[in-house]
Amino acid sequence: MVTIMNKFARYIRLYRIFAVQYMKTVLQSKVDFFVGLGGFLISQAAGLAFLYLVFEQIPSIQDWTLEQMLFIYGFAQIPRGLDHLLTDNLWMVGWQMVIKGTFDKYILRPMNIFFQIICEKVQFDATGELLIGLFFVGRAVVNGTVHLTLPRVVFFIISVIAGSIIYTSIKLVLASIAFWIKNSSPLMTTLYDTADFAKYPIEIYARPIQIVLMTVLPFAFVAYIPSTFFLINANIWKTIGAECIIALVFWLFAYGVFKKGLTVYESAGS
Repeated sequence: MVTIMNKFARYIRLYRIFAVQYMKTVLQSKVDFFVGLGGFLISQAAGLAFLYLVFEQIPSIQDWTLEQMLFIYGFAQIPRGLDHLLTDNLWMVGWQMVIKGTFDKYILRPMNIFFQIICEKVQFDATGELLIGLFFVGRAVVNGTVHLTLPRVVFFIISVIAGSIIYTSIKLVLASIAFWIKNSSPLMTTLYDTADFAKYPIEIYARPIQIVLMTVLPFAFVAYIPSTFFLINANIWKTIGAECIIALVFWLFAYGVFKKGLTVYESAGS
């Protein structure tokens, strides 16, 4: 146990060092940061404008009110924002690291390879998603759409962590495919963008889409399904409990695919 704790503490210290170094590079170009943040806020504003326009014509959709939809929308942004903040460098694995051979640097260092990838970059643009998410979740609490107690706050935190793991797991699987096809970025972009469906109740989609969002790409479990626990008191085991199980299963699967990919990796630099 002592050895495990020491190893964990070591990785925490290393992550802090990597994060500080990356912060220095970000501060050298503050304009890039604010442009990126502004772009995310604009994209979020467009999605919210769409919701308001729809509800101007239709008071409710599948018995969901605007306030409930805004809570689901905000809820979806928080785990996605955490994933974006902490693991955005996985995109580079699928896009260019494997095909250019720059992935070699991770193999040469005496550290866990996945840890090296995620700690090399902290994507501060994600603060836009996190701020939007926290705003609408807080709004739902203030206007009475959601009633929070101490146990519910704990369940909310657990749900956000589990949702982030689901996002990361799906991204890791898609990035790892690059070990076999060299460049998986088109596949990553196409499939990962289906996460936008998670911002709304899955009942509004056709049955095939619902099945995909609950099985192959389980984005329904990152916001909509756990949000029903807070909005309509749905069974905790069928909502947050199921989300945690999905997160664990997908993480084990994703990390297994990643480890398998490492065994077939060949430096492809030119």
